[in-house]
Amino acid sequence: MKRICVFCGSSPGANPEFLTAAEHLGRLLAEQNIGLVYGGARVGMMGRIAETVLDHGGDVIGVIPKGILEKEVAFTRLSDLRVVDSMHERKALMAELADGFIALPGGLGTLEEIFEVITWAQLNIHAKPCGLLNAAGYYDQLVDFLDHMVAEKFVAAAIREKILIDDDPECLLQQFAAYAPPNINKTTWALDLSQA
Repeated sequence: MKRICVFCGSSPGANPEFLTAAEHLGRLLAEQNIGLVYGGARVGMMGRIAETVLDHGGDVIGVIPKGILEKEVAFTRLSDLRVVDSMHERKALMAELADGFIALPGGLGTLEEIFEVITWAQLNIHAKPCGLLNAAGYYDQLVDFLDHMVAEKFVAAAIREKILIDDDPECLLQQFAAYAPPNINKTTWALDLSQA
């Protein structure tokens, strides 16, 4: 795996363990020669993981829209900061550059980003691993809701099982290394359910 895209908050969050998880993951990425692709900001969780990867000799690509760059939140230490016109272009470029996707704790934008790439995996647009780093149990209720979606027959169990989840960054990266994409046709699965 050459690069992993990390989605995370522009806030540090309420629990110091969130930043600790960002630092731990950043260090591991650098040590394993896995580049970081992220949103290009210097603030919050985003800034912490980028700074950690850089401090440990790793490679970082930041992708930031002009509108956010102009608010002076770009991480200027980056040697590779790519400026795009829109959030749509940002997400498309991040997805193109990455071999997998991890969501650290974050807000609505983080959820939107990780669920978009999970949806793309479900639709066979890509075959890259997607996961949640469940630092300090941040995603516990979301994991429960994902299971609820399966129980209510809106998500195939095979898709849910391929959303990699761990509270330990090292274990999550091991899951990424062993990842095999799901073998499911979303359209056929939905039609089978509607005819049941």
